[in-house]
Amino acid sequence: MSDALLDTARAWLRQDPDHQTRDELAGIITRAAAGDEAATADLADRFGSRLAFGTAGLRGELGAGSNRMNRVLVAQAAAGLAAYLREKSTGGAPTVVIGYDGRRNSRVFAVDSAEIFAGAGLRAILLPRLLPTPVLAFAVRHLGADAGVMVTASHNPPNDNGYKVYLGGADDGSQIVAPADAEIALHIQRVADAGGVDALPRSEGYETAGEDVVTAYVEATAAVAPATEAAAGMRWVYTAMHGVGWETLSRIVTIAGYPQPLVVNEQLRPDAAFPTVSFPNPEEPGAMDLAFARARRVQADFILANDPDADRLAVAIPDATARGGWRRLTGNEVGLLLGARAARAAEGSRGASLACSLVSSPGLGAVAAQHGLDFHETLTGFKWISRAPGIVFGFEEALGYLVNPATVRDKDGLSAAVAILSLAAEARERETTIAGLLAELGERYGHFASGQVSIRVDDLTVIGAVMQSLRTTPPTRFGERGIAESEDLLQAAPGAPSGDVLRYRLVDGSRIIVRPSGTEPKLKVYIDAKADSAAGATQAVAELETDVRALLADRS
Repeated sequence: MSDALLDTARAWLRQDPDHQTRDELAGIITRAAAGDEAATADLADRFGSRLAFGTAGLRGELGAGSNRMNRVLVAQAAAGLAAYLREKSTGGAPTVVIGYDGRRNSRVFAVDSAEIFAGAGLRAILLPRLLPTPVLAFAVRHLGADAGVMVTASHNPPNDNGYKVYLGGADDGSQIVAPADAEIALHIQRVADAGGVDALPRSEGYETAGEDVVTAYVEATAAVAPATEAAAGMRWVYTAMHGVGWETLSRIVTIAGYPQPLVVNEQLRPDAAFPTVSFPNPEEPGAMDLAFARARRVQADFILANDPDADRLAVAIPDATARGGWRRLTGNEVGLLLGARAARAAEGSRGASLACSLVSSPGLGAVAAQHGLDFHETLTGFKWISRAPGIVFGFEEALGYLVNPATVRDKDGLSAAVAILSLAAEARERETTIAGLLAELGERYGHFASGQVSIRVDDLTVIGAVMQSLRTTPPTRFGERGIAESEDLLQAAPGAPSGDVLRYRLVDGSRIIVRPSGTEPKLKVYIDAKADSAAGATQAVAELETDVRALLADRS
């Protein structure tokens, strides 16, 4: 047992203001000091590194230690961000707005941050209650803030939490990108090196925003797509996935004039334990089973589902060929529906553009081309998509959509829901369905299909080893399909998207992209194909999924 490790843990314990994590850590220290190997390994994991602050902010498991999310780490992050904002300020006290969702400790972390910002001489504004992430992103611009903080871990497992940072001013309310992330991280490290967070100045002189901020967001979002007469009689099901979306969405739906949904009561209210799902992510198998069951009982036309912080949206439709008679649309299918809607509205607008992440469907480029719009492919994440010049719509395949860039510069599952409601009403007016709209997309822009293979790991080194293997011994084919072109985006040309991404273009026009997840312990492989028919594209993707799994099994 290293004395230095014990000393580090004891120093952390002395500054921890949280009795729960103090008690947790004190027990581990006692067992480790007595020679318990499991406790020693636990301490090494908790203090062997720090949760890294990057463009996604902080995200990790709750618990004591520098490699966990806790009140000490959050206090260090808040003080570091405050120092960064003061350094960049050109006059007057910087303003920071803070939001939080319904996860464990979200409000505690938010109040700690507000007190530290206020104690550092900043104007700190705490949102009035737990709210969706898009409300915080909206509030940064609406209040003219210099920065925003959202305490959320989005759709991560129940024992995770996180800390997302937005910048105002020239960044226009988008999430941070380099070099701001590294500069903020440096300030955070200086705070950590200086000693205990119990010595940081705090103040209860922060403000609490009024309901007018939430009302402004609700009204701006309802205005995205007011209902037409065709919306009357729509039967749809909604689930909030135990998150914070329902209250805000219900108000938006009422103001926009759409019929209220039939709800999944078991998942409607915030519950940090997420008791009915293994992972609170609509993409995960089983997460929407209760919504499917409700839709079958009430014979719904479609289902909408938000993730727990309501920045993502899932859509499901009846499908007689699917198990249980319902199918969740892929993020690419929803993205192309919403992209075509935006393209029709923006046609003829000089400089207007559509944008998506480089792992999302190339079909959006075809949509942009037909409507005379610019098209931008970016690295994954809305910190990049939201910065596309002239953007009128952006999406990524992981159920994220930016449909209202004039008010929110981030993915927004609530404004996307309103846009889908408008498309469903349009389909009713034309005596078709959302499935019919998808078929029309294929006929007009080409038949695209997509798939994904993901490997969830307990040991992150497995992901690095697979990526290294693919780089040192590149594949020459996937099954029967040869590779026409390979790209390693770590070696990208100046100005091109750069990252830990491998992209393969196959001889038949299909595309395969491999990258580590930025928010979960997963290796992700994205597959896209285009064919003369929807069935042909779907078949190509199915074959490639089998080929990819075989390759990854060989390299793992």
